[in-house]
Amino acid sequence: MAEVVYPPVIAVARTFFAALGMRFTLSGTENVPRTGGAVMVINHVGYLDFTFAGLAAQPAKRLVRFMAKDEVFRHRISGPLMRGMKHIPVDREAGTASFRAALDALKAGEIIGVFPEATISRSYELKEFKSGAVRMARAAGVPLLPTVVWGSQRVWTKGRPRDFGRNHVPITVAVDPPIAVPPKADPDAVAADLRERMNVLLHSVQESYPYQPRDDDDRWWLPARLGGTAPTPEEAAALDAADTEARRAKRAARLAAEQGGEPTAG
Repeated sequence: MAEVVYPPVIAVARTFFAALGMRFTLSGTENVPRTGGAVMVINHVGYLDFTFAGLAAQPAKRLVRFMAKDEVFRHRISGPLMRGMKHIPVDREAGTASFRAALDALKAGEIIGVFPEATISRSYELKEFKSGAVRMARAAGVPLLPTVVWGSQRVWTKGRPRDFGRNHVPITVAVDPPIAVPPKADPDAVAADLRERMNVLLHSVQESYPYQPRDDDDRWWLPARLGGTAPTPEEAAALDAADTEARRAKRAARLAAEQGGEPTAG
Protein backbone atom coordinates (compact mmCIF):
# COMPACT_ATOMS: atom_id res chain seq x y z
CA MET A 1 0.00 0.00 0.00
CA ALA A 2 1.34 3.42 -0.98
CA GLU A 3 2.46 5.77 1.79
CA VAL A 4 0.25 8.85 1.46
CA VAL A 5 0.92 10.68 4.74
CA TYR A 6 4.43 9.81 5.92
CA PRO A 7 6.59 11.15 3.02
CA PRO A 8 4.91 14.60 2.97
CA VAL A 9 5.27 14.86 6.75
CA ILE A 10 8.99 14.07 6.44
CA ALA A 11 9.34 16.73 3.74
CA VAL A 12 7.62 19.34 5.91
CA ALA A 13 9.77 18.38 8.90
CA ARG A 14 12.97 18.68 6.89
CA THR A 15 11.91 22.12 5.66
CA PHE A 16 11.17 23.17 9.25
CA PHE A 17 14.52 21.89 10.49
CA ALA A 18 16.31 23.71 7.66
CA ALA A 19 14.49 26.93 8.54
CA LEU A 20 15.80 26.60 12.11
CA GLY A 21 19.30 26.02 10.80
CA MET A 22 19.63 22.68 12.59
CA ARG A 23 22.83 20.80 11.89
CA PHE A 24 22.50 17.02 11.80
CA THR A 25 25.21 14.45 12.33
CA LEU A 26 24.02 10.95 11.47
CA SER A 27 26.32 8.00 12.09
CA GLY A 28 25.83 4.25 11.80
CA THR A 29 23.02 4.60 9.27
CA GLU A 30 24.49 1.62 7.44
CA ASN A 31 23.37 -0.48 10.42
CA VAL A 32 19.70 0.06 9.57
CA PRO A 33 18.54 -3.00 7.56
CA ARG A 34 17.15 -2.23 4.12
CA THR A 35 14.56 -4.96 4.42
CA GLY A 36 12.85 -6.88 7.21
CA GLY A 37 11.65 -6.04 10.67
CA ALA A 38 13.70 -4.52 13.48
CA VAL A 39 13.11 -2.78 16.79
CA MET A 40 14.83 0.62 16.89
CA VAL A 41 15.53 1.28 20.58
CA ILE A 42 16.02 4.98 21.31
CA ASN A 43 16.97 7.06 24.34
CA HIS A 44 14.60 9.88 25.24
CA VAL A 45 15.77 13.43 26.00
CA GLY A 46 13.29 15.59 24.05
CA TYR A 47 9.85 15.71 22.50
CA LEU A 48 11.19 15.56 18.93
CA ASP A 49 13.39 12.48 19.43
CA PHE A 50 11.11 10.29 17.30
CA THR A 51 11.43 12.71 14.39
CA PHE A 52 15.20 12.91 14.62
CA ALA A 53 15.69 9.16 15.13
CA GLY A 54 13.56 8.48 12.07
CA LEU A 55 16.05 10.44 9.95
CA ALA A 56 18.64 7.72 10.60
CA ALA A 57 16.48 5.26 8.66
CA GLN A 58 16.15 7.49 5.60
CA PRO A 59 19.45 6.45 3.92
CA ALA A 60 18.17 2.85 3.98
CA LYS A 61 14.88 4.11 2.50
CA ARG A 62 12.98 2.88 5.55
CA LEU A 63 10.14 4.39 7.56
CA VAL A 64 9.97 3.87 11.31
CA ARG A 65 6.61 3.20 13.00
CA PHE A 66 6.86 4.64 16.49
CA MET A 67 5.08 3.52 19.64
CA ALA A 68 3.73 6.65 21.32
CA LYS A 69 1.39 7.47 24.19
CA ASP A 70 -2.25 7.28 23.19
CA GLU A 71 -2.95 10.90 24.19
CA VAL A 72 -1.13 11.99 21.03
CA PHE A 73 -3.55 9.93 18.94
CA ARG A 74 -6.54 11.60 20.58
CA HIS A 75 -5.42 15.10 19.58
CA ARG A 76 -7.46 16.56 16.73
CA ILE A 77 -4.37 17.52 14.69
CA SER A 78 -1.66 15.03 15.61
CA GLY A 79 -4.08 12.09 15.87
CA PRO A 80 -4.93 11.78 12.14
CA LEU A 81 -1.27 12.28 11.23
CA MET A 82 -0.06 9.62 13.65
CA ARG A 83 -2.62 7.14 12.38
CA GLY A 84 -1.82 8.03 8.77
CA MET A 85 1.86 7.31 9.39
CA LYS A 86 0.86 3.96 10.97
CA HIS A 87 2.40 4.71 14.34
CA ILE A 88 1.17 2.63 17.28
CA PRO A 89 -0.72 4.08 20.28
CA VAL A 90 0.31 2.91 23.74
CA ASP A 91 -1.94 2.97 26.80
CA ARG A 92 0.47 2.98 29.75
CA GLU A 93 -2.10 1.28 31.95
CA ALA A 94 -2.97 -1.48 29.44
CA GLY A 95 -0.26 -2.19 26.90
CA THR A 96 -1.27 -5.64 25.60
CA ALA A 97 -3.04 -4.34 22.49
CA SER A 98 -0.13 -2.11 21.50
CA PHE A 99 2.34 -4.95 22.02
CA ARG A 100 0.32 -7.17 19.69
CA ALA A 101 0.02 -4.40 17.08
CA ALA A 102 3.79 -3.85 17.17
CA LEU A 103 4.42 -7.58 16.90
CA ASP A 104 2.20 -7.84 13.82
CA ALA A 105 4.03 -4.90 12.22
CA LEU A 106 7.44 -6.43 12.96
CA LYS A 107 6.41 -9.75 11.41
CA ALA A 108 5.22 -7.81 8.37
CA GLY A 109 8.75 -6.40 7.97
CA GLU A 110 8.36 -2.98 9.60
CA ILE A 111 10.86 -1.13 11.78
CA ILE A 112 9.25 -0.24 15.10
CA GLY A 113 10.64 2.65 17.15
CA VAL A 114 10.56 2.17 20.93
CA PHE A 115 11.63 4.36 23.86
CA PRO A 116 12.47 1.81 26.59
CA GLU A 117 12.74 4.53 29.24
CA ALA A 118 9.01 5.24 28.60
CA THR A 119 9.33 8.95 29.43
CA ILE A 120 11.81 11.75 28.80
CA SER A 121 14.89 11.56 31.01
CA ARG A 122 15.15 14.81 32.94
CA SER A 123 18.74 13.98 33.89
CA TYR A 124 19.62 13.38 30.20
CA GLU A 125 21.22 10.14 31.32
CA LEU A 126 19.76 6.74 30.49
CA LYS A 127 17.01 5.66 32.86
CA GLU A 128 16.31 2.00 33.57
CA PHE A 129 15.00 0.14 30.53
CA LYS A 130 11.71 -1.68 30.38
CA SER A 131 12.06 -5.08 28.66
CA GLY A 132 9.17 -4.70 26.21
CA ALA A 133 11.40 -3.88 23.24
CA VAL A 134 13.50 -7.00 23.84
CA ARG A 135 10.42 -9.18 24.25
CA MET A 136 9.02 -7.85 20.97
CA ALA A 137 12.23 -8.51 19.10
CA ARG A 138 12.48 -12.02 20.55
CA ALA A 139 8.87 -12.89 19.72
CA ALA A 140 9.13 -11.53 16.16
CA GLY A 141 12.60 -12.95 15.49
CA VAL A 142 14.05 -9.55 14.56
CA PRO A 143 17.13 -7.63 15.76
CA LEU A 144 17.40 -4.63 18.07
CA LEU A 145 18.84 -1.38 16.69
CA PRO A 146 20.50 0.60 19.53
CA THR A 147 20.02 4.30 18.70
CA VAL A 148 20.88 7.48 20.59
CA VAL A 149 19.78 11.06 20.02
CA TRP A 150 21.61 14.01 21.53
CA GLY A 151 20.95 17.76 21.35
CA SER A 152 17.20 17.51 20.91
CA GLN A 153 16.67 18.57 24.53
CA ARG A 154 17.97 22.01 23.56
CA VAL A 155 15.03 22.41 21.15
CA TRP A 156 12.11 21.09 23.21
CA THR A 157 12.09 19.00 26.34
CA LYS A 158 10.17 18.46 29.56
CA GLY A 159 10.13 21.37 31.96
CA ARG A 160 11.67 23.86 29.54
CA PRO A 161 10.16 26.32 27.03
CA ARG A 162 10.54 25.12 23.47
CA ASP A 163 13.09 26.99 21.39
CA PHE A 164 12.16 27.17 17.71
CA GLY A 165 14.50 30.06 17.00
CA ARG A 166 17.15 29.91 14.29
CA ASN A 167 19.88 28.87 16.70
CA HIS A 168 21.68 26.31 14.52
CA VAL A 169 21.35 23.62 17.19
CA PRO A 170 23.46 20.54 16.41
CA ILE A 171 21.51 17.26 16.57
CA THR A 172 23.38 13.97 16.66
CA VAL A 173 21.81 10.58 15.91
CA ALA A 174 23.93 7.43 16.13
CA VAL A 175 22.96 3.82 15.40
CA ASP A 176 25.00 0.86 16.67
CA PRO A 177 25.17 -2.50 14.87
CA PRO A 178 22.07 -4.68 15.32
CA ILE A 179 21.74 -7.03 18.28
CA ALA A 180 20.22 -10.46 17.66
CA VAL A 181 17.87 -11.77 20.35
CA PRO A 182 17.88 -15.60 20.57
CA PRO A 183 14.50 -17.31 21.10
CA LYS A 184 15.42 -18.42 24.63
CA ALA A 185 17.16 -15.20 25.70
CA ASP A 186 16.33 -13.69 29.09
CA PRO A 187 14.64 -10.34 28.25
CA ASP A 188 15.84 -8.62 31.42
CA ALA A 189 19.44 -9.69 30.82
CA VAL A 190 19.33 -8.57 27.19
CA ALA A 191 17.73 -5.25 28.22
CA ALA A 192 20.55 -4.68 30.73
CA ASP A 193 23.20 -5.45 28.09
CA LEU A 194 21.39 -3.21 25.59
CA ARG A 195 21.31 -0.35 28.08
CA GLU A 196 25.03 -0.67 28.78
CA ARG A 197 25.83 -0.68 25.07
CA MET A 198 23.65 2.40 24.50
CA ASN A 199 25.27 4.10 27.48
CA VAL A 200 28.68 3.71 25.86
CA LEU A 201 27.29 5.04 22.59
CA LEU A 202 25.62 7.99 24.33
CA HIS A 203 28.80 8.96 26.16
CA SER A 204 30.72 8.85 22.88
CA VAL A 205 28.15 11.10 21.20
CA GLN A 206 28.19 13.53 24.13
CA GLU A 207 31.97 13.78 24.03
CA SER A 208 31.99 14.61 20.32
CA TYR A 209 29.01 16.99 20.41
CA PRO A 210 30.05 20.15 18.50
CA TYR A 211 28.82 22.75 21.00
CA GLN A 212 29.87 23.99 24.42
CA PRO A 213 27.71 26.02 26.85
CA ARG A 214 28.05 29.81 26.50
CA ASP A 215 27.84 30.43 30.24
CA ASP A 216 26.52 28.89 33.47
CA ASP A 217 22.90 29.63 32.49
CA ASP A 218 23.45 27.58 29.34
CA ARG A 219 24.47 24.42 31.21
CA TRP A 220 20.90 23.24 31.90
CA TRP A 221 20.94 20.73 29.02
CA LEU A 222 24.07 18.96 30.25
CA PRO A 223 23.95 16.03 32.71
CA ALA A 224 25.31 16.70 36.18
CA ARG A 225 28.01 14.13 35.38
CA LEU A 226 29.37 16.49 32.73
CA GLY A 227 29.18 19.60 34.89
CA GLY A 228 25.69 20.55 33.81
CA THR A 229 22.79 21.74 35.94
CA ALA A 230 20.29 19.06 34.89
CA PRO A 231 18.82 17.06 37.79
CA THR A 232 20.84 14.07 38.93
CA PRO A 233 19.29 10.67 38.08
CA GLU A 234 18.06 10.41 41.68
CA GLU A 235 16.45 13.86 41.58
CA ALA A 236 14.91 13.09 38.19
CA ALA A 237 13.46 9.82 39.52
CA ALA A 238 11.71 11.71 42.33
CA LEU A 239 10.21 14.16 39.81
CA ASP A 240 9.05 11.25 37.64
CA ALA A 241 7.38 9.56 40.62
CA ALA A 242 5.45 12.73 41.37
CA ASP A 243 4.37 12.95 37.72
CA THR A 244 3.17 9.34 37.77
CA GLU A 245 1.07 9.93 40.87
CA ALA A 246 -0.47 13.07 39.36
CA ARG A 247 -1.24 11.23 36.12
CA ARG A 248 -2.97 8.39 37.97
CA ALA A 249 -5.05 10.84 39.98
CA LYS A 250 -6.07 12.65 36.80
CA ARG A 251 -7.00 9.37 35.14
CA ALA A 252 -9.06 8.30 38.15
CA ALA A 253 -10.87 11.63 38.16
CA ARG A 254 -11.63 11.34 34.45
CA LEU A 255 -12.97 7.81 34.81
CA ALA A 256 -15.08 8.86 37.79
CA ALA A 257 -16.50 11.77 35.81
CA GLU A 258 -17.34 9.48 32.89
CA GLN A 259 -19.11 7.09 35.26
CA GLY A 260 -20.91 9.88 37.07
CA GLY A 261 -19.24 9.22 40.41
CA GLU A 262 -16.42 10.45 42.59
CA PRO A 263 -12.89 9.02 42.68
CA THR A 264 -12.19 7.00 45.80
CA ALA A 265 -9.06 7.36 47.88
CA GLY A 266 -6.70 4.43 47.58
